[in-house]
Amino acid sequence: MNKGALDRAFNPRCVAVVGDKMGNGYVWLRSMSTFRGKVYSVQIDPQELPGIERLGIENYSSLLEIPESVDYVVVAVPRSVVPRIVSDCIRKGVGGATIFTSGFAETNTREGKDLEDALAKMAKEADFNIIGPNCMGIFNPKIGIRHDVNQYHGEAGPVGFISQSGTHAILFSLVGACNGIRISKSVSYGNGVVLDSTDYLEYLAQDQETEIIGMYIEGVKEGTRFLHCLSETTRKKPVLVWKGGKAEEGYRAISCHTGSMASSPTIWRSMIRQCGAIEVDNLDQMIDCVKAFLYLKAPLGSSVGLVAQSGGQSVVIADAFAQAGLTAPMLSRSTYREFASFFNIIGGNYLNPLDISWHAPSIDDSIRILNILSTDENVDSLVLELSLPFLSQIWDYYPSYVDTLVKALGDFKDRCPKSFMIVISSGQLEVEALGIRKKLIDKGVPSFPNFERAAKALRTVTEYYRSCGDSD
Repeated sequence: MNKGALDRAFNPRCVAVVGDKMGNGYVWLRSMSTFRGKVYSVQIDPQELPGIERLGIENYSSLLEIPESVDYVVVAVPRSVVPRIVSDCIRKGVGGATIFTSGFAETNTREGKDLEDALAKMAKEADFNIIGPNCMGIFNPKIGIRHDVNQYHGEAGPVGFISQSGTHAILFSLVGACNGIRISKSVSYGNGVVLDSTDYLEYLAQDQETEIIGMYIEGVKEGTRFLHCLSETTRKKPVLVWKGGKAEEGYRAISCHTGSMASSPTIWRSMIRQCGAIEVDNLDQMIDCVKAFLYLKAPLGSSVGLVAQSGGQSVVIADAFAQAGLTAPMLSRSTYREFASFFNIIGGNYLNPLDISWHAPSIDDSIRILNILSTDENVDSLVLELSLPFLSQIWDYYPSYVDTLVKALGDFKDRCPKSFMIVISSGQLEVEALGIRKKLIDKGVPSFPNFERAAKALRTVTEYYRSCGDSD
């Protein structure tokens, strides 16, 4: 890996897209429309030139004709043409190239494998960084480098993402954005013919803009090197690993997707844990855990104060957190005395978990209850349920209720010395729930769609800080 050149590719000043077409809506050129630097097109088909001209992008018939240094290239040409374009990249002194084109080793054909081997040989002899083939490449929102027109730009964050799948890289950025997760740098690397997961992990481990790393991996090519790098990285920052192909059917699908060799799920799980990484099973868990790391304070322990808005929910919230290995302890005597001074126990109780059915409509009462819990010495973290079917009966007559509630919860979170999260029980109000989740995360309050996901996320963060010996 040429680290200096790879840094040019991740942080380019000049980009070229080779082979973009009207048939796919010029998706690459349009995705690059937000780039702060200069974008060029390379296309020789005369039928494509008017569309490129309408986009306001200069076109050349060869990379070598571009009148300035090029840092990053996206290659979207037929596979038989790829070696010639890579050769031009090397001659031009490009920092790195994403090969979007598929049809290489993942086809399990001799022709595809030979083409991939030829690319690898050419790149390694020239110390040239190939990203891919069969991938979406780099996403750097800070400077507007995107691989999908729906991705955000301009606002970056502390989360790096490494993905063997282009779809998962895009989905993590889009779903993550809805959950208050902003990316520093992300890469989809597909077949990984030259640069594999280890190279990108090594790069992000040293990246000062990246504080948390997520990975979607189907297989690794240098297992010992990967595990060593993973172990070194987890000493600096959390690394969450989502392994594809655990089931037999998924295992078989991997070779057709990226041409990778996968290891036994049992062996993989053991190795990942020994390296100090956090294993997740799907995109939802990845999003939940990253969100928890970003928005929860370092938990001091596994004791949780649970607040539900009905009796039935107080039972199942207790079950969910207990099954995740977290406890709802008895509260201190002083806490019980404070609750006894005002709490209405008709249709509710102030044991832990609390049933605040009577007090839930009152924002002042809800915040008062949370304030008391936040000072209890037996509680490390707080979880509040919001039941939308119940609360909707209020906002129907009090239109500003939701905004007032969200502001109050955001203010509480800011002054609360402990981790605080919300579970939104949406019932039939899924659309409304999405809006409320967005309002909450904009105030720095993380929310989750059910008790089980909230509990697993809290447990993950708690166990991580416990393993680090960090209770500050």
